[in-house]
Amino acid sequence: MIETVNDPTPGIEEEIRRFQLLQNKLGPLFEKVFPNPDQIRSVVVVPSLTLHPEELGKISGVQCYEERLLVLLMLLRLPRTHLIYLTSQSLNPTIIEYYLHLLPGIPSDHARTRLRLFCCHDGSNISLTQKILNRPRLVRRIRDAIHDTESAHMVCFNATPLERTLAVRLDIPLYGCDPGLNDLGTKSGSRKIFKEADVLYPDGMEDLHHESDIVEALTELKAKEPALRRAVVKLNDGFSGEGNAVFPFEGSPSGSGLKGWIKRELNRRLAFEAPGETWPRFRTKFEAMGGVVECFIEGEHKRSPSVQARVDPLGIPTVISTHDQVLGGASGQIFLGCTFPANEEYRLEIQRSGQKIAQMLKDRHVLGRFAIDFVSVREDGHWKHYAIEINLRKGGTTHPFMMLQFLTDGDYDEATGMFLTPSGHPRYYYATDNLQNPAYKGLLPEDLIDIAVYHRLHFHGATQEGVVFHLIGALSEFGKIGVTSVASSPEHACKLYEDCVGILNLETQGQGRAERAPYGARREIDGG
Repeated sequence: MIETVNDPTPGIEEEIRRFQLLQNKLGPLFEKVFPNPDQIRSVVVVPSLTLHPEELGKISGVQCYEERLLVLLMLLRLPRTHLIYLTSQSLNPTIIEYYLHLLPGIPSDHARTRLRLFCCHDGSNISLTQKILNRPRLVRRIRDAIHDTESAHMVCFNATPLERTLAVRLDIPLYGCDPGLNDLGTKSGSRKIFKEADVLYPDGMEDLHHESDIVEALTELKAKEPALRRAVVKLNDGFSGEGNAVFPFEGSPSGSGLKGWIKRELNRRLAFEAPGETWPRFRTKFEAMGGVVECFIEGEHKRSPSVQARVDPLGIPTVISTHDQVLGGASGQIFLGCTFPANEEYRLEIQRSGQKIAQMLKDRHVLGRFAIDFVSVREDGHWKHYAIEINLRKGGTTHPFMMLQFLTDGDYDEATGMFLTPSGHPRYYYATDNLQNPAYKGLLPEDLIDIAVYHRLHFHGATQEGVVFHLIGALSEFGKIGVTSVASSPEHACKLYEDCVGILNLETQGQGRAERAPYGARREIDGG
């Protein structure tokens, strides 16, 4: 990492001290600048997925996920807001224009003058934040572009020591969790928070690091519950379910021979969610980052809802939304998409659990957005909710909900768990990052816009319904696109999405079947 003369060495006490001083500015900013739409401010957006490179490498078109935070271009609707957006490689101008034309009430030319785009011209497999830090002249240019550091802040996908270093070098606070608290968002840390919050979670063990720990945990779980069919082994920092593996107990002996059998069978039986994963590679990562072993939650009727929450700079914890996740993969543990809101039968129940967990995180000085994932099973006419993970970062449910807020000026109603427009009308959506079809490869952003215009695949401000695309940059190379369909009913949102898929397939002459997450707010899953 390259440093300038006045920059403290990353991770040392002086950098941490400077970071805390910067963070102390967020409270006054939140009180005075955030609520005033006419206040001058600068927002630096660093959409880096600063996660384990091998875990990120499992995601098709992962570098294009830097585009998910382009939803923050909607902040340019505020007439004196300046936005600085960083990427690894240049964004196609058509993508930028697409977002600017979604701005309600602001000419796109006016917004464009307040937007600065910087890129590293670097497609390598390291995090965007690291790329920026490796270019001190770029860091200086970013800082020079900030209108006023006293009314500026930085936004990121997830906060690590790298984002802390960048915030210090830009001399602006980071609206995100202190990296020193990131253990709270690991699989092991999540289980400890669930216990303290008195929220139900799967039986299991945390803070494991070795193959022998996995064997011991599997043995203990099976001995405790002889009817247990499967258990899940999870990497502490696995992303989007890709760091999970399932161990089936079918054919296992009982009594003293169980441990030896598990030790012999572990390599052969462990089924990884990520395609191409191997036991030697998984074991190495498990030893490096640690993990947990949990009972696989079985059930004939099963869903995977989530709660999104935030602790603001004034220390107030708030539930933002609930979703039902759409999952896939070998055992249904990989995130494909989401529906908003979560099922009316239980959304207020998980909201209450989410609020308890948010309070625990607030007490530990967590800041910013996070999500809590559940597995819910219907038993004897009632839903039983197991909390399984806290994600101290933005995620797949963040950008569609933010887009809904920006486009409609509506808000989440905690009393009902619904989103209401200013006129009091509800809005629903389905969103996915994973509409993928080999036939889509070669479609340029310009082609997508042509198709959308011709077939009227738009979000209409008058009706506050329609389709919004994201991950547009992944389309040509990976045949992959993100879609959010917003409507006045779940059924209409379903129809908008299916119509969109049908049109894209028709325009690409049916050269392949879309590998997409099927729409369905009531879809039942196989995952644990």
